[in-house]
Amino acid sequence: MRKRYKVSRVFTTYSNGDVADAADLHESKMEGNPVFPAPPFKPADITTQNQTLRDKMIAATGDPQDTAAVNTAREVVLDSMRANASYVETLASQSLENILSAGFIAASTNHAQSPLDQPVILELSNLQPTQLLLRLTTIVNARAFQVQTSVDGGKTWQEAGIYTQARRIVLEDMVSATTVIVRARAVGGSTGYSPWCNSGSIVVT
Repeated sequence: MRKRYKVSRVFTTYSNGDVADAADLHESKMEGNPVFPAPPFKPADITTQNQTLRDKMIAATGDPQDTAAVNTAREVVLDSMRANASYVETLASQSLENILSAGFIAASTNHAQSPLDQPVILELSNLQPTQLLLRLTTIVNARAFQVQTSVDGGKTWQEAGIYTQARRIVLEDMVSATTVIVRARAVGGSTGYSPWCNSGSIVVT
């Protein structure tokens, strides 16, 4: 009997910034994804809602009215993420690969959760032109690993994907002769994420 997977709704417990990051990742993974052609909320919908959340977060001054506006925008994003999570789960409950392709993670079957340890980069090297090889320490009870890259010295970060294992992560479509900074964190546990690992830097061949 094939194993059935559920999509984790742990994103509902994230901080506002992490909710926005999770929505960005989901939107980018759903754009043109042939496995999920008709989600309840399309990538453009998620982008618009998430931009509203980020704008409200930037404008917030601590005033109760501002806080309420942020919370309202957050719930709009979360409602769309929940609806899409149910849709993804319906179509891909027997495929962990397809769940991950939507920018979601699978729910853990371990009910005794605790905070995750911080991963460490064991290797960051050029695998072949425009491809990097990333190896991380294995983290107990981690469900996946989120990887981000930066090409401006760590001022801004781009999503590089969510991966189910730590020992061999291939980052593709890098730009040759560019200095890339890479960081990663484990996903899961009682807090949703581990701390980010210390970043590594490399010049792409």
